[in-house]
Parts: sequence; C-alpha cells; structure tokens
Amino acid sequence: MRKEGIGLNRRRFLKTAVQAGACLAVAQVIPGSALGKNGSVAPSERISLGAIGIGNRGRYVLGCFLREPDLRCIAVCDVRGDNRQRAKDMVDAQNGDKDCATYIDMRELLARDDIDAVLIATGPNWHATAATMAAKAGKDVYCEKPCTKNIAQSLALAEIFRRTARVFQAGTQRRSLPNFAYAIELAQTGKLGSLVTLHAHPGGLGTQMSGWLPAEPEPPREQVDWDMYLGPTAWRPYTPKLMNAFQFEKGGGMVGGGCLEWGSHCVDLCQWANNADGTAPVEYEPVNGQLHARYANGVKLVMRNDGWLPMGSCPVRFEGETGWVETGDDAEFAASSQSLLLRRGTKIPGYPADFHVRNFLDCVKTRALTRANADAACWAHITCHAANIALFLNRKVRYDPKKNEFIGDEQANRLRSEALREPWRI
Repeated sequence: MRKEGIGLNRRRFLKTAVQAGACLAVAQVIPGSALGKNGSVAPSERISLGAIGIGNRGRYVLGCFLREPDLRCIAVCDVRGDNRQRAKDMVDAQNGDKDCATYIDMRELLARDDIDAVLIATGPNWHATAATMAAKAGKDVYCEKPCTKNIAQSLALAEIFRRTARVFQAGTQRRSLPNFAYAIELAQTGKLGSLVTLHAHPGGLGTQMSGWLPAEPEPPREQVDWDMYLGPTAWRPYTPKLMNAFQFEKGGGMVGGGCLEWGSHCVDLCQWANNADGTAPVEYEPVNGQLHARYANGVKLVMRNDGWLPMGSCPVRFEGETGWVETGDDAEFAASSQSLLLRRGTKIPGYPADFHVRNFLDCVKTRALTRANADAACWAHITCHAANIALFLNRKVRYDPKKNEFIGDEQANRLRSEALREPWRI
C-alpha cells in the first residue's frame, strides 16, 4: 500500500511538474506584437483614443486614425444611438474584438484614465467646450472645425491649451497637404516678391440670426439625447432639421457657417502665408459681395466666392509684387511663371486627413506643436469671426489684435461672445 501510494504521488508530482513547465514555457513565449516586432507596435507605444461625435465627418476622421499602427481606439461617444453603433462596429472590426465602449455623455469618456487623446467631431456648438473639458481632463485633442463659435471662445481655447500644455490639432488638414504647403513656401520665401494680396474662398458670406423651428416629438434618450446635443447653446425644441444639417450655431446667436466652414480652412492658409499665426487683420469691410480685410503690415485679405480658377474646392491665391500662385483641392497649380512650379512636389488631390492625423499623433509622442496648433487656430478663427461681424453689421469695423476688441464700436464688441447654458460655460 505504501509503495503504491508513493508511486501515485510520484506520478502526480511529475504530472504537476510537466504542467507547470508548460505554463512557464507559454509565459516565456511572448508574441512579437507585444514587443513591437514584425512591423507591429508594442502596446506601451500605442496611443489610446476616444472619439466624441461620430457622425459622417467623425467616422471619416476616425477611419484615418484607425489606419495608424500606433493608435488604438477604445471608446466612442455620440448623442445618437445609430452613430454610436456604427462607430463601435467600425472600431471593433479594426481591433478584432468587441471591447470598444460606448457613451452618450462625453464626461464619462473623459473621466477614463486609460485614454490619451480624443477626437472631437461633434456639431460646432460643442467644439470649444468639449476641447476645453478634454484639456482639463488631461487629454490631447484633435478637434474638427470650426473650433470656436466666437472671438471670446477662440481666446479661451488657446489659453487653456497653453495652461494645460496639452497637444491640440485643429482639423484644418490642408496645412498638411503638399500643394498648399508649397504655395505657402512661395509666399513666405519671397518667391512672389513682397506679399500684396491674399485671396480666400469662404464658401459663403451670409450671416443671420438662427431661427426657431416648430417642435417635433422628442425620441427616447438612447436614440437621441437632445439636451446633450444642444449642450452649451441656447435651448430650443427638438427638430431633426437642426441636427442633420450643418449650421454654425444651433442656438440663439449669429449664424455664420459659410465664412467659418470654408474660411477656417482657406483663411487659415492665408494667415499662414502672411506669417500671421499670432495675429489677425485690423480692418474688415464688406465690398460688393466680398469681404476685404487688411493686416497691420499692409497685406490685404480678400474673401470672395467668385472668379476662381477651376482647381477644386477651398482655393487660395497669393499675390506678391513680382508673382502669384493659386491652388485648390484638386492639387493643381497656376502661377505667374512656370519657374515657380519647378519644385511643386507630390500631387495629392482630395484633401485627405491622414497626414494631418499623423502629425497629431507624432506630436502627442514628442509634445511638439502641431501644424494647426491652438494659437494658430485661435487667430484664424478670430479673423473669420471678425469678418462675420462686419458682414452682419454691413459696415467697416476696426479690430485691435492686442486688446482683442473692436475700436470705438460697442455694437461690434457685443458680438464677440455669447452666453452659454449651464453647466457648459468655459
């Protein structure tokens, strides 16, 4: 009996030892993906992303993020249930699991310690508030444009990102495309002579006060959280027409979607060309269906919708004393001399956001300034907001970029800001 017992115990010991050895062997065989081998990225080097506002534009930009090997999206947030589900399916398919979390309230997503950065592609009424909340929560931010609703928000947004030292990238992706960058180079390096006039296509120059549409039955919160959709803007009854169509402001203030929608791109490029990322024009005047502005250095900025060469959407034109160049989203060029086009570089039409996303992720890792950082976005947006105020008042206004106020113009100064709903004030 004793021998039999000893033999049994020995067999059990050997079995246990073999099992333990197998476990040790498994533990020591670490997948190459965990080490960053074979072209993969180690988990410690991946940036964890949360996406807030994932409608059509949000899903497009999210797709650009998901293509980056050092990025993993782990959470999505939207006030619409259909948007949440489509984005979750998209992320889960990329990640190969079902782990992507969904939220209605962005505060819950921002409270997660395991999220490094956020994509904000909500409606424009949310952009500045959501970006501010994200910065205070310690997140880096890629924010779609228009980034702000008014001059006061533009200044506040730049200040919060300076104060928190978070990385900010405005979704003005044309700063990362070679045809626009080359046109900027020509303007900044004197190849056109001293700059005289910059031309921007704003997409529209009309301004008005937002309307009040008849109320419709409000859907369940899981389907649409209407109160959260409105967020900081003035309350109004539910209507899907406000939700499904782009308007710059959904509340009770001034609407200037055209000037800001394209202007936040092409005016931004003109700012860059004039080395004006830290200032704005000092005069704005409606002239025969255009908006004419002037910088302190004498350079003129013309916002116009007509008279462009056929080069695609969002064109810009830079004119100097000795030459000019014009380009747009087709990535084609026209210039006063063929010699100006000898180094034009790669042609990438269609204004993809991939390169802009990559610049953001690189800066998240290095803590460098992005191409469309908060200060650059601030002043490009102030230029558009001041232009909208001149258009709305239908007269010339003068602006002091140091004091950030209109000179001797109480009516214009009242339009620099607007009240926000509690608890969303910034």
